[in-house]
Amino acid sequence: MNNEAGTKESPWKLKTPPGTSEFEAYRDEAANPPALVVQAGSTQLRYHLRCIEDLHAMLKAHGEWMLLGSADEQKPAAEGTVEAWGRSPENPAGGWYGLKKGFRGRFGMYVPPVLKRLGLAEVEENPRNNRMRAL
Repeated sequence: MNNEAGTKESPWKLKTPPGTSEFEAYRDEAANPPALVVQAGSTQLRYHLRCIEDLHAMLKAHGEWMLLGSADEQKPAAEGTVEAWGRSPENPAGGWYGLKKGFRGRFGMYVPPVLKRLGLAEVEENPRNNRMRAL
C-alpha cells in the first residue's frame, strides 16, 4: 500500500466497489476549497478534501458496517447509507461534500475506495449492496 501517492502527478489507481470500473483519485490541497479529485473516464468529480477524515470519523462512531448506497446527484440517496450521509445537512460539511453542481453525487462509489487505499476502512467488493466500516 502506497500512501505517498495521491497527487495529480501520481494519482491513486482505484476500482469502484463492485470492481467494474477503474478510476483515479488524488488530493488537490491547492484548490479552493481543498479537494479530493476523482477522474472516472472523461468525468471529473470533486469532493471536499475533508471528506476523508470526516467519513472515517463517522464510520468509527457508527461502529458497524454501513451500506454505500451510491446515487447520482439527481436521484435520492437511500436513507442510512454513506451516500445519504455525504449529502446530509447533519454531516460536518453541512450538506453536499461534492463540489461541482450536477456531479455532487456518487460519494458512496468513489470515496470509500480512497479510505480503503489509505488503510482507514474495509470496503466490500460484491456486484451490489456493498458496505464499508472503519478500521
